[in-house]
Amino acid sequence: MGPEWVAILALIALFVVGTVLPINMGALAYVAAWLVGMYSLHLSEKEILAGLSGDLVLTLIGVTFLFAIARNNGTVDLIVAGAVRAVGGRVALIPWVMFTVTAVLTAIGAVSPAACAIIGPIALGFAQRYKISPLMMGMLVVHGAQAGGFSPISIYGTITNSVMADNGLPNSELTVFLSSLAVNLVLAAILFVVLGGRKLMSQRADEVEPDDSDEKHGATRDQILTLVAFLGVAVVALAFDKNIGFVAITAAVILAILSPLKNKDAAKQVAWPTVLLVAGVSTYAAILTEAGSPQFVGKWAAGLGAAVIGALVLCYVGGVVSAFASSAALLPVIIPIALPLIAHGHLSAGLFVAALAVSSTIVDVSPFSTNGALMLANRPDTIAEPVYYKQILTYSVIVVLAGPLLVWAALVAPGW
Repeated sequence: MGPEWVAILALIALFVVGTVLPINMGALAYVAAWLVGMYSLHLSEKEILAGLSGDLVLTLIGVTFLFAIARNNGTVDLIVAGAVRAVGGRVALIPWVMFTVTAVLTAIGAVSPAACAIIGPIALGFAQRYKISPLMMGMLVVHGAQAGGFSPISIYGTITNSVMADNGLPNSELTVFLSSLAVNLVLAAILFVVLGGRKLMSQRADEVEPDDSDEKHGATRDQILTLVAFLGVAVVALAFDKNIGFVAITAAVILAILSPLKNKDAAKQVAWPTVLLVAGVSTYAAILTEAGSPQFVGKWAAGLGAAVIGALVLCYVGGVVSAFASSAALLPVIIPIALPLIAHGHLSAGLFVAALAVSSTIVDVSPFSTNGALMLANRPDTIAEPVYYKQILTYSVIVVLAGPLLVWAALVAPGW
């Protein structure tokens, strides 16, 4: 049995065990990475650990550390109250404000995880205060990030358009962008309706606003400093293209130094189980790539008799792999794999690439991806982590199983 099959079977096994038993899947992924790496790929332990995404882990630690301080000093509550006043107290508009703001951030060039890291905790603060479904709120933030994620000046858009140009494919910037926008908007609307959005339409914020809310007394010094820190993190990370993890943890350390006694326990509130989860799965994703599993499946799909079926298989490859790995890293790999199908299968290059791009990014709702992990790490206190994890996992499984098929049916199949 080749290493690509060993890696695929190990992935299935760790997913099944992690779902059936209450064991952190990150720990299982580390075991799988070690065994497959050592005995199937003959890698050294140092080479196995080289697959760990330090950027992703630092982002989780830095952002959750910063927002732990913000929760402790009441800044999150202050932001929640101000945003509710901005929408006139209409609770039903709050999820859509979060969706739109995140979409705008990614559309103008913000890295998707950075936008989710900034908006996600604030959005989930709204969910806790106004009894909005945390799953709906968190997933609308992620879908918002992907809705704007393929604009011509965005990170994903730039990667996709560059790969198409390098491989001699026609320019399809608007096709890819509008496809992602439409699909994520539809998914957000479905979530809004299914998870209680219609009930929110008759609810106003002043009906649930606590009488003794802190914001009546104005912002404290610590809250003002924290708001300045938020603004600084956003400006430095987005405008100057600095790592969101480094920037967030620097801001958190400065705030902790300014109020050491109040923030002495903030580090304990970092979402360490989520860090383990993402670190382990990230390490195994690198092993999966090293084994050549995505390329193996992609070449097999290209060799199928019907190009349209091969296109569907590649959409699923993009969706499944990206649910566990970096979407930005996958796009430059999977688009060239699709070239034989485009050349000989009479498929529209723009629509096929759009289908691959959307299939590979809508699954970022997965708790194993950076965006999904950020939503899990910043869950409201009103919902237990195992419960919220299962909710996100269930939704992401639905998206992974049905999303690529629906995207393929809408974009690829009609033009074949």
